[in-house]
Amino acid sequence: MVDYEVTVFTGKHHFSNTSNKIYIKLVGIDGVSHQSCLHDSRGPLAFTAGAVSTFTVSNTVSIGKLVLIELVKEPISGFPQDSWFPFKVEVKSPEGDTYTFPVYRWITDGEVHRFREGTALTLKEDTHPLGQYDRQQELKLREEDYRWAVYAERIPHCIKTAGPDSLPDEVRFSFTKKSEFSFTAVEGMTELKLDGLVDCKLNWSNIEQVLGVFSSKQSHLTDLTREHWKDDAFFGYQFLNGVNPMMIRRCSVLPKNFPVDEGLLFLPAACSLDDEIEKGNMYLCDYKLLDDVKANVINEKKQYLMAPLILLHKTPDDKLVPIAIQLKQTPADDNPVFYPSDSENDWLLAKMFVRSADFNYHQLSVHLLRTHLLAEVFAVSLLRNVPMVHPLYKLLIPHTRYTLQINFMARQLLISETGSFTQFAACGGEDMVTILQKSLASVTYSSLCIPEDIAERGLKAVPNFYYRDDGLKLWDIIHSFVQGILGFYYKNDEDVQQDPELQKWITDIFEQGFLSNPCTGIPQSFTTVAALVKFVTMVIFTCSVQHAAVNAGQYDYGGWMPNTPISMQLPPPTTKGTTSEDTIMHTLPDVNVTAQGMATLWLLSRPSTDFVPLGQYPEDHFIEEIPRKLILDFQGKLEVQSLIINIRNRSLEIPYTYLDPILVENSVAI
Repeated sequence: MVDYEVTVFTGKHHFSNTSNKIYIKLVGIDGVSHQSCLHDSRGPLAFTAGAVSTFTVSNTVSIGKLVLIELVKEPISGFPQDSWFPFKVEVKSPEGDTYTFPVYRWITDGEVHRFREGTALTLKEDTHPLGQYDRQQELKLREEDYRWAVYAERIPHCIKTAGPDSLPDEVRFSFTKKSEFSFTAVEGMTELKLDGLVDCKLNWSNIEQVLGVFSSKQSHLTDLTREHWKDDAFFGYQFLNGVNPMMIRRCSVLPKNFPVDEGLLFLPAACSLDDEIEKGNMYLCDYKLLDDVKANVINEKKQYLMAPLILLHKTPDDKLVPIAIQLKQTPADDNPVFYPSDSENDWLLAKMFVRSADFNYHQLSVHLLRTHLLAEVFAVSLLRNVPMVHPLYKLLIPHTRYTLQINFMARQLLISETGSFTQFAACGGEDMVTILQKSLASVTYSSLCIPEDIAERGLKAVPNFYYRDDGLKLWDIIHSFVQGILGFYYKNDEDVQQDPELQKWITDIFEQGFLSNPCTGIPQSFTTVAALVKFVTMVIFTCSVQHAAVNAGQYDYGGWMPNTPISMQLPPPTTKGTTSEDTIMHTLPDVNVTAQGMATLWLLSRPSTDFVPLGQYPEDHFIEEIPRKLILDFQGKLEVQSLIINIRNRSLEIPYTYLDPILVENSVAI
């Protein structure tokens, strides 16, 4: 007889423990052990949450190098089946070798569950018939568990599920996340002390009345927003470092449909518009994607959603200020270009229409589509096509945490027929899906890669652009990490080309996420290690950094409603000089719409207590020395970057914290 020392690590989550019997079978290249019950004098206490328990499993002969283990959980007579979350199992062989088997899965039934030894293997390297068979069986089951569905035509496909409880256990919210997260505006209203406003369909009487309800959950930045929302410099700053830094681009040629009167522009003395364009001091934001979109009807009143063009100027003191705004795409006598020299109310209302357009564009295109929906595509394709033993799975699975459930809830509670945005946002009308369709059609691979995106938009030199500075640095750090990990497993381009699981992953993404549109530039296959590294870097960046950039500050800038109106309920002025304070208040959304918007933004901005920062991997999927060293190096670089950001922020009136690595979540989880 020979003895194997088996150590089982039960998870630390709530309810990770089990009172059921646990059986194990060891599978090696030279044979299979008997199925053994793991028990000792502690009984069920051996598998309490956080327990590390060691057992002896005896076999008649050594079975050689271990390939996998089989775990079975069966209830004790008279007791029900429960759930168990083992972290990992370690086995010390009679020869003195130690094998690690990552699990990190809920086991809820009495079926046989197989887990591979932790060394990452591509299909080409997985030469043992037992390993190949297990690989095939795992993917066969995953194809059933993770099926594609079409939520709406011509937008990225999603997971097919009847609801959160129908999702596979491994991708559901933890008990902590589930108990903390109630995605309802009612909870947000209660926390913000807005309960009494939910049924009030009246206009706000004045700004002071809005200020009266803006009394809970304030911060330094929400206070700054309230104090400076009318300021041109603050308006311009938000295009760089607010929640939507994706619209602004350098203006090299003024659009023909934007007939700016140069004589009305505020420019430095003796400088012409052409001079400032040539110097790189002019910037443009164009919301043409919203053109011809039919706005919502809220409280039985037609709403208005503009497709503005905004010309911004970099001043000699490095501030970015708006100098011309046109609220519709087609020039006309009843579509004037507004300037800072116009009346205070005309200029303010024009900026408010821009901010409302930005809110709606941001929510659907920049936030929902370009982070949430794409992250779901990356995750479903990974889970369908890549087995747990594959290095790509080990690298990417932490960056898919909670994404499938949070996205189902977003579709159900935000953009469904009864969702918050559907009911209360200007974009929530019958053309909401149209906006998503137009947005996907405009997405390019280069626009998802921040170094190329910044270059294409001509923003390398614009000052005080902290999203760019922090984002580019994090891209480089992630790229270096990914290059190290994948370079360890893929020694040459041929290794990439000959990996069918890897190729199926990218093909599925191209077909299901980008609807087989070659104009996006999304690769349909991988031919080089460099191309693989770039794409995986983009995936991690999108699921973590980019999502943090466009999500975390929503309440900071939108909690004070006049700065970010969720909708506008009067049309913009067709002639100048007709806007009064009363006009502005009647144009802003009603009281209940404001309350719903504030509550939703509050909920969307709030991380849970089981938040996992970028680069932290509580689950040890990699066991090899070099990948583990690369992870430590990755974490060290992120710590240094966090320190650099914090030192910089000390000197800023408005600290830019959204891309501080310790505040960036590993995945799209909120």
